[in-house]
Amino acid sequence: MDPASPPASPAIDWCALVPDDQWAIYHRVIEAAQKRGIRFVIGGGLAFSHYANRCRNTKDMDLYVAPAEREAMIEATRAAGLRDYYDEKPYDRKWIYRSHNGEGIIVDIIWQMANYRAQVDDDWLTRGDLVEIRGVSLRLLPAEELMWAKLYILQRDRCDWGDLLNILYNRAATLDWKHFLQRIGNDKPVLAALLEVFSWACPEKAHELVPGEVWRTLGITPAQIPHAPEVDREHIRMLDSRDWFGPTSPLAPASPPVPTPAS
Repeated sequence: MDPASPPASPAIDWCALVPDDQWAIYHRVIEAAQKRGIRFVIGGGLAFSHYANRCRNTKDMDLYVAPAEREAMIEATRAAGLRDYYDEKPYDRKWIYRSHNGEGIIVDIIWQMANYRAQVDDDWLTRGDLVEIRGVSLRLLPAEELMWAKLYILQRDRCDWGDLLNILYNRAATLDWKHFLQRIGNDKPVLAALLEVFSWACPEKAHELVPGEVWRTLGITPAQIPHAPEVDREHIRMLDSRDWFGPTSPLAPASPPVPTPAS
């Protein structure tokens, strides 16, 4: 289950994805963190955009740090002119610090999962892809850790499995599945459920991209459908009728189109 060589970084138009006003804030925080020698990686919508090849700007930036450096990183946001968001909207301070500029731009500092399942460690900070955003080289949260954190977000008002299906569609063949399975540990049934949905939504892709050893380890099999489509667009529509799946963003590089059923 050793990963294949990762694909080249998508030619995302980061200038279009991250407008000037947002980047000005983000860059101040990044510079303040770098001056303090803090190790951090970028997660959230920016990491999703890269790994899914589907651009999304959520008007915030998630910075992941080791727990020991969270106070230094919080101080970096203050040095950049940001203030705590708690007074406007209380949040759980046990895993995240939310800073903002007063005009809707947010920088989140994260040192563990929202459900406290795991804290950020060295693998979170060293294994992710490097990207260049507006001339600045930055490391992203690894795809495996990004997926691990999102795997548990199945709340009544939010579900991140749509993100996971997009990442699988674009990156399943190059994930470090051995590492991913070790991370998940006893929670493998949750991953098995995700892969069952992926197989239902993308029968051919699931069979083609996810290694056989992964299916065997999880005790499941991909959908066995004669002449299965790469993507079952009717199943995709059942999950959400809006445009949510596949590398279709105009900010992303040209990609093979997702098949659509004949009219």
